[in-house]
Order: sequence, then C-alpha cells, then structure tokens
Amino acid sequence: MKQVQVHGPDDVRLVEVPEPRPGPRDAVIRVARCGICGSDVGYAKLGGLAGPTRHPMPLGHELAGVVETVGSECEGLAPGQRVVLNPTRSRIGNGGREGGFAPRLLVRDAAAGDSLLPIPDGLSFEHAALAEPLGVGMNAVDRSEAQGGERVVVLGAGPIGLAAVASLVDRGIEDVVAVDLSDTRLALATRLGASATVNPAQGDAWKQLREIHGTTPMMGSPVLATNVFIEASGAPTVIPEVVAHARPEARLVVVALHREPLPIHFLLVMMKQLTIRGAMEYPADYRRMIDLLARRDLGAMVTHRFPLEAFDEALAVARDPHAGGKVLIDLEEST
Repeated sequence: MKQVQVHGPDDVRLVEVPEPRPGPRDAVIRVARCGICGSDVGYAKLGGLAGPTRHPMPLGHELAGVVETVGSECEGLAPGQRVVLNPTRSRIGNGGREGGFAPRLLVRDAAAGDSLLPIPDGLSFEHAALAEPLGVGMNAVDRSEAQGGERVVVLGAGPIGLAAVASLVDRGIEDVVAVDLSDTRLALATRLGASATVNPAQGDAWKQLREIHGTTPMMGSPVLATNVFIEASGAPTVIPEVVAHARPEARLVVVALHREPLPIHFLLVMMKQLTIRGAMEYPADYRRMIDLLARRDLGAMVTHRFPLEAFDEALAVARDPHAGGKVLIDLEEST
C-alpha cells in the first residue's frame, strides 16, 4: 500500500510499504479521512520530529475510519466499528513506525475507549476527523477558564484558532474576536460564531480591538479591556504585544508553537498580575470532542479535500496561511 513519509527536510514522499499485520493486541483501521496538522507541516520542514532521523518518519494522526481486523486480545473492538484515533496513546504520525496517511493503519495495543474511540453513526468521517484539532483548541479554552460575559480574543484563525472559537461559542461565550491576516480564515471564524474579526493588514490590530472591546484604566492610562487571549498564531511578536496591551489580571493561553525564545517584559507581567499558561494536546476525556462534533456542525473548518495521490498539493495548501482552514486527505478511494 501507499504511505506518506518524511525522508528529510522538505523531502516528503508517497512510498510503497507492506500491508500491516496485527498481533494479538493490535488492530488495523481502514482509514477514511486524515487531516494535515500544523505539526505535519513542521515535521516536513525539519525532516522529522525535531530534525532529520535515521529512518523515514510516517505522517498522519488526525484520523477517522473503520476497524478492519482485531487481535484476539483486543478489548471492546470489533470489525466494522467506526472510530477516531486518540494519538496520545501511541506515537502514530509523531515519530512512531506508523502513520495515518495510508489506506490502512496498524494500531498497537489497541483498546476501545483508549487509543480508539467509537463515533456515532450520524457523525461523518469528515467531521469525526476534526476531533484531534478540536481537542487542541478545546484544551486551550479549558485552560483559559473563560466565562460567560468575558471578552475573548483568539489570535490566529487557523484550524486550532477556529477550534478555540467553536469551543468558546459552544460554552455560551458571546464576545469572541478572531484575529488573522487572512480574510478567508476570518470568514470561517465568523461562520463558527465569532462576534467580530480583526485583520492587522487593514490597520493597527490593537486599535481595532480597543474599538471592539473598549478600554479600562491602569495607573491613569487606558489599556485593552479584553479578559482572555488565546494565542494560536505562532507569530513571534504576538505574546510581547499581548503583555504590553493587556488589562490587569488578564489571562493568556499559548497553544501555538513558538520554537524560538521570545522577549517578554516581565515587569509588566508582575505589575498587571497577568496569568500566562501553556496548552498542549487535549482534554483528558477524548469523548468531549466527539460529543461536540455530534451536537454542532463544525464542517466550516474543512476547506480542502485531496486524494492520497495528491498529497504534495495538499501539503502546499496546508503550508499557505491564507489558503483556508483544515486540509483533509480522503483515503476511502485508496482502500
């Protein structure tokens, strides 16, 4: 079968590999949809998990599909079950020996409710494949402790920022502003419930935010009245700017990848008594994302679909911050 692998920096190949053979504790999934994650784009650029590796690295961990075969010792799994993958239980697509950009995927030590979670019949594979990126945005919202009546700014409207917007709106938080340089992505944020959008290319972003959220006094000077910031852009200037413009006791959650150190004015952090938190991976209960996807149509997050054979084209779209939202690979025709 065909499988997508990283062989070095900017060297991504679709290669022939043997069909998976499960052991007694393993399952094989017939993959239906698999999304291209921002981390996949990073792995492709670096040539591996954190740089070139000795062996090719398979890609793909945002997936939904059908259980095809199960080992005799797998608990709670049966052929024909529709499932999503919880990638934290393995290294699938993240430095392990398997990856989801292939018609079939070997899941080692598989068990229902752990590495593989059932999805309802009414939930399409396309929407179910959003569970992993939705979980990243949902975890950031969890850690922000945003409450109804608060003003929230989501910085970056890529798939994770869009997931944060959807999670905030689902909790009844009405004042959610999305900030991005792409009007296409801002339109997606609006469709998912953002109350306002800001494009820094059309003028000073902080001035625009002051017009939307207003100001509050600090030591006799006005500062932005936003309560919560969720940083999902990865732009190196954003975190220092949030610290400079934030109100006293504002909260900042960083969910974007910042690979380089940033200069942060910690005197302002102290004076304003700011809370800065990191957010990585997902809520402890992976079923929360499945429940939300079953309740609300978040299909607006998906803007591009490609067959496995066009992975290079799909990756180019995923690399373009102005192209749109989530890019999915349709593997049903490749099975």
